[in-house]
Amino acid sequence: MRKIKWSGLLGIIGNKFLLTFLIFAVWLIIFDQHNLIDRYKSHRNLNQLKKDSLYYHHKILTDRQSIKLLETDKKSLEKFARERYLMKAPDEDIFVIIKKDK
Repeated sequence: MRKIKWSGLLGIIGNKFLLTFLIFAVWLIIFDQHNLIDRYKSHRNLNQLKKDSLYYHHKILTDRQSIKLLETDKKSLEKFARERYLMKAPDEDIFVIIKKDK
């Protein structure tokens, strides 16, 4: 069995520079106003917001194209109204088929 030299271990732990560094590191990681845990959460939140921004930017562009198409083409406007809002001409009947998922 090996014997642990307590005086050597206490000398390392008792080193004032090491002890100061450990206290400073714990302070930065946990207690500081700009601690590393909050910075990680903020960084993750920022990345999610950037992804959302790209998604909505793409969605706005596609919606603008759809609006422009609906404003300029009568046939596409009629197709949109029939498909989306189930509108019909007075002499037509509409049959809606709903597929059940298995």
